Amino acid sequence: MELCLFNHQDDAVEAERIELQERSNQVWHAYLPDIRPGQAYGYRVHGPHAPAHGHRFNPAKLLLDPYGKAISGTVKWSDALSGYPVRSSDPDRDLALDAQDSAGGMPKSIVIESAFTWGDDQLPRTPWDRTVIYECHVKGMTILHPDVLEPLRGAYLGLATDPVIEHLKGLGVTAIELLPVHHMVTERRLAELGLTNYWGYSSIGFFAPDIRYATPGAPAGQQVAEFKSMVKRLHGAGLEVILDVVYNHTAEGNHLGPTLSFRGIDNSAYYRLNPENLRLYVDFTGCGNTVDLRHSGTRQLVMDSLRYWITEMHVDGFRFDLAPVLVRGNDGVDPSGEFFDLVRQDPIVSQAKLIAEPWDLGPDGYQVGRFPIGWAEWNGKYRDSVRRYWRGDAGTVGDLASRLSGSSDLYETSGRTPLASVNFVTCHDGFTLQDLVSYESKHNEANGENNRDGTDQNLSRNWGIEGATEAAHIVRMRDRIKRNFLGTLAFSQGVPMISHGDELGRSQAGNNNAYCQDSPTTWIDWRLSPLQRELLQFTRSVFAIRAANPVLRRRTFFRHEAPKGSAKDLTWLGPDGAEMTPEEWNDPANHVLGMLIRGEATDETDERGRRLTGDALLLLLNGGTRSKPFILPPAGGLGSWAEVLNTAHPTVRPVREGKVNLVAHSLMLLRFDSLR
Repeated sequence: MELCLFNHQDDAVEAERIELQERSNQVWHAYLPDIRPGQAYGYRVHGPHAPAHGHRFNPAKLLLDPYGKAISGTVKWSDALSGYPVRSSDPDRDLALDAQDSAGGMPKSIVIESAFTWGDDQLPRTPWDRTVIYECHVKGMTILHPDVLEPLRGAYLGLATDPVIEHLKGLGVTAIELLPVHHMVTERRLAELGLTNYWGYSSIGFFAPDIRYATPGAPAGQQVAEFKSMVKRLHGAGLEVILDVVYNHTAEGNHLGPTLSFRGIDNSAYYRLNPENLRLYVDFTGCGNTVDLRHSGTRQLVMDSLRYWITEMHVDGFRFDLAPVLVRGNDGVDPSGEFFDLVRQDPIVSQAKLIAEPWDLGPDGYQVGRFPIGWAEWNGKYRDSVRRYWRGDAGTVGDLASRLSGSSDLYETSGRTPLASVNFVTCHDGFTLQDLVSYESKHNEANGENNRDGTDQNLSRNWGIEGATEAAHIVRMRDRIKRNFLGTLAFSQGVPMISHGDELGRSQAGNNNAYCQDSPTTWIDWRLSPLQRELLQFTRSVFAIRAANPVLRRRTFFRHEAPKGSAKDLTWLGPDGAEMTPEEWNDPANHVLGMLIRGEATDETDERGRRLTGDALLLLLNGGTRSKPFILPPAGGLGSWAEVLNTAHPTVRPVREGKVNLVAHSLMLLRFDSLR
């Protein structure tokens, strides 16, 4: 092992090589007392180049430190970054050794200044039942914001400015979930097409905040302090910071990928290799390799990374990309996997918000509802059910009811609560909300893959014309359906997640896989039309209603039973105002559903154990093509029903004669105003 010191981060030749002499617990190390923050460095590792046996050591390749706290910049692609002769026509070319020195094209690890004045920074620790998540991209959120100073646009510090914070607080957001900010590498294919891995799901530094989001001209390493400053300011506004983390694969790709770090340090420890051909990688991620958390050293790396981001960077939680990979044993996904045990027993990591993306590309990879206590999950079944219902699919009422009430069918048997369900209609991956109601087919030509990339299962509807239109009747319908989606999300039990820009009608022109589009396609345009401003105000209103009504954010599942002397806490109603019959549940042509939540019948308590009570709420949904009169049920006691919100009408109207007209393709919320 050789530690290479560079005078400048762009140098192709190191100023000094230091052979590491000390080794403890299989880790080589050295102490250099005169090294100062800003020092650029890397490693060269000597060992057998024997790909057929899983070893790809090559001292000609400069390697990033897996524990490095900062990285100087981006990769400058050339053949020298590969450990084998790239230009060879030999199908087994990766078995040969390439001796070109890669240092000139490699970014360098940077020694950081770890001191930072956190002052009185406090983690908000927002309870799950009050959490509203806003998934966003650091650059895309601010690069076009007219009220963010230009040097801060697209940067960590821009995300923590007053205009952005005011926007988030106005929406009722309590946590931002950042698309990956671990330092990453844009794949060579994309770079040569003039594209970039904009989303960032191509990690190479599990401890290093991505330098892409540092302010222009900041010295290497300054991104660490700027990230901390962002977190501190967001915490001061009561906002939590959740990181989307990618521990399932790295940017080194498959056996024909570059040698940047892990591959050259210990290929057979960091990666899952094909047991029948150690030259090849097992790929459960679709990205060429799979990080091997069966290995104790690799598990330690991941756990050390998580602790670092909590203790040193003060983040509040993590969303784990392709989380089943983390507990894949030799025989598939193991719900009692060792990684879960490590997290559960760790006094630091176990206290963070932990969210799983509960699917990967391996066998039995769809694991929604199967994660252990202490974990929340992106509920893909919620997304699909709500999309199917509002586009008018037959036979969707029963499944929608399960999603509205917290998905007890997925989480209750394992002892979890509705708060295990992170509900979303859209996210970074797929159509935006605007495109969900504007396109029925993906339009990904700009990605350079002949529109083959991205899913074809969008569960979308364009309502008459594919793409943008000025046809007034289509614009009105699309606007109503967007409001239906947002209202459904806000009024469902569980933890809601908004995808950035959906509240503003952001479009990607039908691109449902915009991972490589660092352009206005993916950036938020803050120049709002009157219709967009109305949608923003509507979004604020539905989440304000959620915040004001504890019955919409329960910490336990509904009982569905009437305690002695009381009423059911939840009743499902048909248009006649009576409880839904089996025939209505099973009728594929039925698109109307009423959800009556009785506040006085709840068994919910606040943090001090005091029983929560509230008004009865009635949520009415009509996903069909015909309007329906809906008879309002008695709610007990003296009082009357009042309209709170109606997606078919911009203003609240009085309720008369004990019934309402539930317009086709609309959602309505009513509250029983008691006279007691």
